[in-house]
Amino acid sequence: MTHLNSLDVQLAQELGDFTDDDLDVVFTPKECRTLQPSLPEEGVELDPHVRDCVQTYIREWLIVNRKNQGSPEICGFKKTGSRKDFHKTLPKQTFESETLECSEPAAQAGPRHLNVLCDVSGKGPVTACDFDLRSLQPDKRLENLLQQVSAEDFEKQNEEARRTNRQAELFALYPSVDEEDAVEIRPVPECPKEHLGNRILVKLLTLKFEIEIEPLFASIALYDVKERKKISENFHCDLNSDQFKGFLRAHTPSVAASSQARSAVFSVTYPSSDIYLVVKIEKVLQQGEIGDCAEPYTVIKESDGGKSKEKIEKLKLQAESFCQRLGKYRMPFAWAPISLSSFFNVSTLEREVTDVDSVVGRSSVGERRTLAQSRRLSERALSLEENGVGSNFKTSTLSVSSFFKQEGDRLSDEDLFKFLADYKRSSSLQRRVKSIPGLLRLEISTAPEIINCCLTPEMLPVKPFPENRTRPHKEILEFPTREVYVPHTVYRNLLYVYPQRLNFVNKLASARNITIKIQFMCGEDASNAMPVIFGKSSGPEFLQEVYTAVTYHNKSPDFYEEVKIKLPAKLTVNHHLLFTFYHISCQQKQGASVETLLGYSWLPILLNERLQTGSYCLPVALEKLPPNYSMHSAEKVPLQNPPIKWAEGHKGVFNIEVQAVSSVHTQDNHLEKFFTLCHSLESQVTFPIRVLDQKISEMALEHELKLSIICLNSSRLEPLVLFLHLVLDKLFQLSVQPMVIAGQTANFSQFAFESVVAIANSLHNSKDLSKDQHGRNCLLASYVHYVFRLPEVQRDVPKSGAPTALLDPRSYHTYGRTSAAAVSSKLLQARVMSSSNPDLAGTHSAADEEVKNIMSSKHFHEELALQMVVSTGMVRETVFKYAWFFFELLVKSMAQHVHNMDKRDSFRRTRFSDRFMDDITTIVNVVTSEIAALLVKPQKENEQAEKMNISLAFFLYDLLSLMDRGFVFNLIRHYCSQLSAKLSNLPTLISMRLEFLRILCSHEHYLNLNLFFMNADTAPTSPCPSISSQNSSSCSSFQDQKIASMFDLTSEYRQQHFLTGLLFTELAAALDAEGEGISKVQRKAVSAIHSLLSSHDLDPRCVKPEVKVKIAALYLPLVGIILDALPQLCDFTVADTRRYRTSGSDEEQEGAGAINQNVALAIAGNNFNLKTSGIVLSSLPYKQYNMLNADTTRNLMICFLWIMKNADQSLIRKWIADLPSTQLNRILDLLFICVLCFEYKGKQSSDKVSTQVLQKSRDVKARLEEALLRGEGARGEMMRRRAPGNDRFPGLNENLRWKKEQTHWRQANEKLDKTKAELDQEALISGNLATEAHLIILDMQENIIQASSALDCKDSLLGGVLRVLVNSLNCDQSTTYLTHCFATLRALIAKFGDLLFEEEVEQCFDLCHQVLHHCSSSMDVTRSQACATLYLLMRFSFGATSNFARVKMQVTMSLASLVGRAPDFNEEHLRRSLRTILAYSEEDTAMQMTPFPTQVEELLCNLNSILYDTVKMREFQEDPEMLMDLMYRIAKSYQASPDLRLTWLQNMAEKHTKKKCYTEAAMCLVHAAALVAEYLSMLEDHSYLPVGSVSFQNISSNVLEESVVSEDTLSPDEDGVCAGQYFTESGLVGLLEQAAELFSTGGLYETVNEVYKLVIPILEAHREFRKLTLTHSKLQRAFDSIVNKDHKRMFGTYFRVGFFGSKFGDLDEQEFVYKEPAITKLPEISHRLEAFYGQCFGAEFVEVIKDSTPVDKTKLDPNKAYIQITFVEPYFDEYEMKDRVTYFEKNFNLRRFMYTTPFTLEGRPRGELHEQYRRNTVLTTMHAFPYIKTRISVIQKEEFVLTPIEVAIEDMKKKTLQLAVAINQEPPDAKMLQMVLQGSVGATVNQGPLEVAQVFLAEIPADPKLYRHHNKLRLCFKEFIMRSTASSATTGQRPF
Repeated sequence: MTHLNSLDVQLAQELGDFTDDDLDVVFTPKECRTLQPSLPEEGVELDPHVRDCVQTYIREWLIVNRKNQGSPEICGFKKTGSRKDFHKTLPKQTFESETLECSEPAAQAGPRHLNVLCDVSGKGPVTACDFDLRSLQPDKRLENLLQQVSAEDFEKQNEEARRTNRQAELFALYPSVDEEDAVEIRPVPECPKEHLGNRILVKLLTLKFEIEIEPLFASIALYDVKERKKISENFHCDLNSDQFKGFLRAHTPSVAASSQARSAVFSVTYPSSDIYLVVKIEKVLQQGEIGDCAEPYTVIKESDGGKSKEKIEKLKLQAESFCQRLGKYRMPFAWAPISLSSFFNVSTLEREVTDVDSVVGRSSVGERRTLAQSRRLSERALSLEENGVGSNFKTSTLSVSSFFKQEGDRLSDEDLFKFLADYKRSSSLQRRVKSIPGLLRLEISTAPEIINCCLTPEMLPVKPFPENRTRPHKEILEFPTREVYVPHTVYRNLLYVYPQRLNFVNKLASARNITIKIQFMCGEDASNAMPVIFGKSSGPEFLQEVYTAVTYHNKSPDFYEEVKIKLPAKLTVNHHLLFTFYHISCQQKQGASVETLLGYSWLPILLNERLQTGSYCLPVALEKLPPNYSMHSAEKVPLQNPPIKWAEGHKGVFNIEVQAVSSVHTQDNHLEKFFTLCHSLESQVTFPIRVLDQKISEMALEHELKLSIICLNSSRLEPLVLFLHLVLDKLFQLSVQPMVIAGQTANFSQFAFESVVAIANSLHNSKDLSKDQHGRNCLLASYVHYVFRLPEVQRDVPKSGAPTALLDPRSYHTYGRTSAAAVSSKLLQARVMSSSNPDLAGTHSAADEEVKNIMSSKHFHEELALQMVVSTGMVRETVFKYAWFFFELLVKSMAQHVHNMDKRDSFRRTRFSDRFMDDITTIVNVVTSEIAALLVKPQKENEQAEKMNISLAFFLYDLLSLMDRGFVFNLIRHYCSQLSAKLSNLPTLISMRLEFLRILCSHEHYLNLNLFFMNADTAPTSPCPSISSQNSSSCSSFQDQKIASMFDLTSEYRQQHFLTGLLFTELAAALDAEGEGISKVQRKAVSAIHSLLSSHDLDPRCVKPEVKVKIAALYLPLVGIILDALPQLCDFTVADTRRYRTSGSDEEQEGAGAINQNVALAIAGNNFNLKTSGIVLSSLPYKQYNMLNADTTRNLMICFLWIMKNADQSLIRKWIADLPSTQLNRILDLLFICVLCFEYKGKQSSDKVSTQVLQKSRDVKARLEEALLRGEGARGEMMRRRAPGNDRFPGLNENLRWKKEQTHWRQANEKLDKTKAELDQEALISGNLATEAHLIILDMQENIIQASSALDCKDSLLGGVLRVLVNSLNCDQSTTYLTHCFATLRALIAKFGDLLFEEEVEQCFDLCHQVLHHCSSSMDVTRSQACATLYLLMRFSFGATSNFARVKMQVTMSLASLVGRAPDFNEEHLRRSLRTILAYSEEDTAMQMTPFPTQVEELLCNLNSILYDTVKMREFQEDPEMLMDLMYRIAKSYQASPDLRLTWLQNMAEKHTKKKCYTEAAMCLVHAAALVAEYLSMLEDHSYLPVGSVSFQNISSNVLEESVVSEDTLSPDEDGVCAGQYFTESGLVGLLEQAAELFSTGGLYETVNEVYKLVIPILEAHREFRKLTLTHSKLQRAFDSIVNKDHKRMFGTYFRVGFFGSKFGDLDEQEFVYKEPAITKLPEISHRLEAFYGQCFGAEFVEVIKDSTPVDKTKLDPNKAYIQITFVEPYFDEYEMKDRVTYFEKNFNLRRFMYTTPFTLEGRPRGELHEQYRRNTVLTTMHAFPYIKTRISVIQKEEFVLTPIEVAIEDMKKKTLQLAVAINQEPPDAKMLQMVLQGSVGATVNQGPLEVAQVFLAEIPADPKLYRHHNKLRLCFKEFIMRSTASSATTGQRPF
């Protein structure tokens, strides 16, 4: 550290010093639900096993924490990208787009005024210049605009202004990256806790019957009908009044508070619609059958009064006497089922429990554990939330109004399930079972998290338990339908006894009313009954005995009793259950006792020292039991003297079931044996010991223990999981505990280890257990995290004579490392070995002292590492498959080791033995090669490899906190090189290494590990001991390097900054790679860097700017990598370009294959435009790149901006000054992309998010293309080069484009239901992000300008900078940014004015356009900034050339373009701005003496007049035809100003394209091209150029309008005229190519050919062979389309529209031909026009004239507007038809149209054949269709009247033609032919040919004039008959 200067040392320490240890071992108290932990009863010496269990349940968690890990809020901030209340610190950024949205007025209702378009005469534009600008009030002017300030001062002021109020943390504003990449987030496992299912709270409110005569007792429990299982214990409840409770006072010695509960908390782990709550009601035993006792309840009603009252009183007295005598006995009475299906929401449970396994099991990687909270670690529970219970489960009160009477012979649970199944089917049992009216009200709700005053099933109070005791709630224990895999964490030891059936049928007569007294005995004396039976309601908490309910006069009764017993912790052979059977006398007999003893039975609790559970059928002894009976089971009692008298001859007559719920008794043979044997080693025991049914001698102990260790994994999964913590603890204890058994050293390490491996394998493979997103089994993860602690080696060595000594004195080094098998056999040699020379045997006497010293030599982490290394075969495979578990064990044991040894102050290098470090190296190498081996295998193994890779990374991450860092770095380097050597698939390789590095780089000391504090001035030769292994001697040469190398990934850098170097290497490799799946890898790489930078940015330790400068310096090489990746970045300009794809790939070699109409020009213009504004990137080697998608690009760009923001600005300037111009241009290109990347997308309103955003993006795109069309230089070039790349990955890009369109920066569609507050907050943050990002870009441009001021290349640089600035003005920007941007622009104009006006003509035009656009802003601030900038622009251009004609021209054109295109353009604001500029010129004293002020005024007047046109256009916005007419006239009025005419033609093209009128749009561009051709032919005479507009005649005869006829037209040489980039050969080609593209879209393929005829000679002259290839391929496509689609094409439909009525103004009596899209029907256009004009004048004033007869104006209502619409068809003379052969020719270049009107001389439209006349009207239009607009006025009208016979001749010709067509069709269509025939020759055809013949050919006409017609008609018939005959022959139909 001596090399570092003091500041750096200080910084390094602040960031967490090296010397501090990172890991902290913390003991955390276990959270306990109850006030006191559940413990065994006091004063009993516990078995070792019980003691261990209890110890495990109550001991603290041991957790290893990271000291310097970021605090949770930082992580939260990092992960979510937002911090609570963070947005409140942000300033609100104002965006014009949003202020506009707010202020838009509501749409006007009611009729609008239709503006009348006055006719235009003369050449001037459609303007009225009488609008005086001076009448307006100018905006506020900028104060210091006209003061003389030096450029340097100006820049300094700007910079200071920019630096204030900046956002410190860029990433705080940036939306967080997808979690799927965030592998470094290691989920903290859930803390092990007691399992609680979905809890419901049931409160019993009232229980009433028709009569109230006696106490009743309720008990409730849950039953699952489908599983046929009782799923909860009973809850007993007493709802009796005090009067009735008094009846029983004699029998209730005391009443415990806990027995007075009336509400119960039930738990359901597996909800189902088959769960029923069953309420059973008992009463005190009385004489009579259940039916008899229930009869009064059904017969008598208390409300009846009179006799009923007497009866009730009598019954009450009777009941009271029974209570006094038989009060402790019960009898069954009634029951009621309550279905809970409505609570466990059935709709979501359709799939139900049967499918739960599949739902729950598939939970491997990537599962977002939403259910974790409710189901703890057992995944097999469906949570209530998931099943809709949480939402629909409101508190509901239920009433049960009728009960089913209990049937004395059907009381068993079997019968109950049958009843319930029937009840589920029919909801009624009334037919078979008698019902009793009554009322039970209960309330069911979901149990709240915290319930006051609640008791556990063991009666322990749960926190919080207030002092003032209210009636408590009871938690009812659940018996889940299936296994629940949650390890035990509390002591629970309960036994449930269920007497089921007794068969005394053959017994003496006295046994009729039978009850059983049940007791839990600890000896055979009557006083040994233990008070461990839980009481029922309103009684003591614990009882010594309990009686079952009596069924009257039943010798073989069923029982439904549940006896709940609290088992003693220490059980002995004397503990047993005693059953005493009695007959109860219900009638009171003199002197007879109530009970008559019938017999006894018993069940010992332990069998072979193991708890007995299950079903038993016990014999009953009829007499007193002999002594020591309890030692034997009732079935196997040895013969006694005298013999025992048994019922039924010792047969089993009594069925019972016993179930235990215990966290002490494992109830699994394998576990039982394992624990027993372990304890026999730990405590003094007498051999042989008994395990289950075998006896084990001391000699066999070792063998048996090894066997039991191996068999552990064979135990059932549920008990293994339940006792998992204890099992693992024991196994780890065995692995390090030195053992001496029977004088022999025993070593269990290998067996214990293999068993752990097998258990880990079982748990991972079980479908029922959950895993986290890294595939780690949750049970094991929580075990390692909370439970695991170093096994405590017992140090008290017993005396040598003791039977078992615990000892293994050998040191770790002598362990037989040769093979695993040797461990168990070879090491059973000596009792004691010498410590100094392990191979010599020592003497016994030396043992004690030496052993104590050596005991510590066997450390757990060393043993574990050794076992991992020496494992073989399947074990080895499994170890590495689930390496994460063993790695985490290693880390936790190492951390504890370091903690215990207190080695924190010593060197890390000496903490661990060399042998251990070798083992770690081996393990890492093995895992690495295992990963590589898996990756070569098929796909499904890849997931496994990924998991192992992540585990290894976390392991090394942890080791960095524990071991020598140099050692760990070496491991990392080995890993990287080993993977590279073994893997050939690049994407996989990079992906693996990336995830690995990403995890390592998330280390809290990452910055220090990378020596970020070393920069060029303070580089040490060998930074610290940890890194000396990286040959860092070369670092010293670092000082000689130029600054430039700081921005490159040099080998010195990689040595010094090890991890960062590796990460950058991977990123560079990923960006450079190709191949399948590489884009995902690139996303990962960028995401890794992004998350790193974001964590630094938000790290509270890195807040200081000086720290951030250092960190940014560490990341400088990233800048170089990003610059190299420039061609791969997503092109945000072509986000939704249409793509044309064909099979050939050659045509795609030059990007025009994906032409976007508006960008085509730029593409066309690039190659032969000599002066470029940026560097042509094609000088780089041509390479196919894999493009990054939008999100990845954005993530990479934000990293670039972060570095630029935080790096030392002077360093950046120095770097820029040294860069070659090619690199500088790349930086500018990068900034250009950044501008588009971080464009503000606007706030979404929650209802119309997607549409708004999409529309907005398209509008922005339209504005962008304006800038792009100037895209010569680097960007344009890149676009060209990029296209092949795009097409190479078609799927990728399609998807990408789609995604970008749909989601627009993932903000738009993510969540449509966000609240307004959330949307506002998002908008606020993204607004600040956009502003901050653009300000960083602006800072960079300032740096470039300042650094390059001295350079020669500043002209091309200036262009690049301007391009970026103008582009940023194009985007939606906040006023904050715009203020700074305009300031920078003014500084630029002041500094480089001359250059700007002379060299950067294109940029200048763009600039004018953008500044003007902002002059029309609604924001005062923006407007005043833009006005000032525009005025300066004019002023400096005047100063530069003393004539600012060019700027004038550019401003005028910009305005024209703005007016035509911008939809949100506001002329009022612009007028205000013009007035402000006028004010500037008047106030500018320095310029008053020059002609400048007058020229400015002239210009402003001209602009004002253009604005006037705009107002007009705005008025016609709704009438597309009128709007196009207006635009057409405006364009025409600019005939003398070619630039402006061109602009307006383009505006028209754009409008047409929006309306999908592609042909008209193409025609506009053809006209524009003709205009350009005219001017080019005036400038230069090249044979390959078209000779003015004449050459365009084949495309359209209309183009001649563009010929420059008048002499007064400006000469193209004059300054400022025809200066636009379109007036070049490349501009001409661009226009024509766009036109061809549009013609192709519009289906006019023939015209495409004509257009390319003009393009090809130009391309040939320029030797543009690539373009020629593309052009010819397009021609081929066009011709193919003609061949394939000829008659399928749809051209326009034409209508004549006439307007009549003074309301139409100019339009009155005007006629037009409208061109409508193909297949437009007359009603459609009629409806459209009627609706539109109806809106204008009011629907009642508009009328459509339905016929096409000439209109008589005198008959029209003067107050109405009339529209006459007629369908017209193209009309050709016969001579024309010879030339118009094809379908296309008959639909192109149309000027004449015809429509027919039938009439008769009487005035009717229709009449008989001989009186039917027809009028044919031919219209001629002013221009030929298609034209640059869709309606053309009619200039000539001719009419022909046809006489009836001529009408007949025409009809016959038509029919004959139809027949001819039908016959000649290929292939012939019989149906069609038949239809035509039937329509022509069928006998029934009205006025068919037959009728015509009869009318006109019956006789020769008298009038000789008609002879010719007569003959003509006959000839027609002759041909018709011939055709008919031919067609009849074809169809087989007889003519006539």
